Order: sequence, then C-alpha cells, then structure tokens
Amino acid sequence: MTVTSHLDQLSVAAPRSRAEQLADTLLAHIQERSLRPGDRLGTLDEIRDEVGFARTTVSEAVRLLRERGMLEIRPGRGGGLFIAAETPVVRMRHTLLTARGSADAVRDAIQLREALEEPIALGAAERCREADAASLRAAVRAMAEPGIGYEEFLRRNWHLHELIAELAPNAMMSAVYISCLGYLERSEPAYGDSDLEAAYIADRAAVHRDLVEAIADGDAAAIRRAVRSHDHRDEDAR
Repeated sequence: MTVTSHLDQLSVAAPRSRAEQLADTLLAHIQERSLRPGDRLGTLDEIRDEVGFARTTVSEAVRLLRERGMLEIRPGRGGGLFIAAETPVVRMRHTLLTARGSADAVRDAIQLREALEEPIALGAAERCREADAASLRAAVRAMAEPGIGYEEFLRRNWHLHELIAELAPNAMMSAVYISCLGYLERSEPAYGDSDLEAAYIADRAAVHRDLVEAIADGDAAAIRRAVRSHDHRDEDAR
C-alpha cells in the first residue's frame, strides 16, 4: 500500500513581526472606535507609552499603516497621527496590498517596480533640495552600516526608496511604487550564507549611493545608469 503525503499542499505563513502585530492591533482599535477620516489617533510617543513597545517598533507599525493609506502625519501643535481620507490613491494601494505571495505575484510586483524605478528617480531629482539630499544620503549610509544583517538591510533599503518616491511629483505613480515596495518587503526571503550576505549588502549599498548622488545632482544620464545598475540591467552589473 502506498502512503501519499499531502504536506506539499500546506501553506505556511511567514512569522509576523511585532510591528506587523501592532499595526493590526492599531487597525482594530481604529475600527472598534469607529474613527473617521480626520480623527486624531495620537502621537508616536503616546502610542509607545500605551503599548510599551520600543520606538522603532511603533515607528515601523505606523509606517505600515501609512503604506496601507490608513494614517497620515500632521506636523505642528495639535499634530500627530490622523485617520487618512480614502482617496483614489489610497484605494489603489489597498488593491495592490491585497495580493499574496505567489511566485507570479512577486514577479509581477518586481516588474512593475522596475518599470517605475527610472521615472520615480527622475521625478525625485526635479524636486530634490539640499535637505532632501541630506535625508537620502543619511538613509544610504544607514544601509552600509556594518553588521546590520540582511533583514535590517532590506528594511533600510525600502525606507530609502520610500524617501525617493515621496519626492516624485506624480502622486499616483509614487503610490503604486510604494505599494510594490510594501508587497515585496513582505515576500522577500532570507538570504542565508553570512559571508555572501555581507558582500551583497556592501555591493548594493554602493549601487544605491550612486543612485542617491545622481538624484542629488539632478543628472538624468547618471540616474539612468544608476537605475540600470540597480536593476542588474548593465552587463557589468550581472
């Protein structure tokens, strides 16, 4: 008698981080209190005091909810985190973020992101000011810090690309791009070998440094070269 295993039919969900758990808790809190667009949720410090998590965890949870289009940040006195209005851009993000991590969906997200990489970077260069360039340079330096590990490197990588996308003048394009980032962030596998991991991080940090400098200089030709290198389209980058 042949025993057939059905284990290949199992779908094992990736472990959720504390930030993802907190984001879901905050979302449930918003729904339970029937908070509407424009209602104030609080500040990062108020949330941190309430839940007792580290500031980085709270910041990451808020970033996830902003990525989903649920929250917006308002500066100044009386500012903080507010429930965002459901604009067409937010609805588009929701649509993109409902996808799950099949191989085809990951491939599609990568292709869409790469198609938008150059126009996003060129748009960011048009609006990049000295303070913006300083933020981008700080983000790319953080990517190159020794010993951060692959998972943390990816988080800092996505953060840099979010900063770039937020500079782009086309809000719809920026929303689609950031949503692709969020999808790929949830789908990205661990790297593995620590030596290969360190070499990969060093190489990719250098590629992103070139991209940031091209954006800061407003050099369209350099941006295109950096994007090709970033997406492994140059023969030397393969």
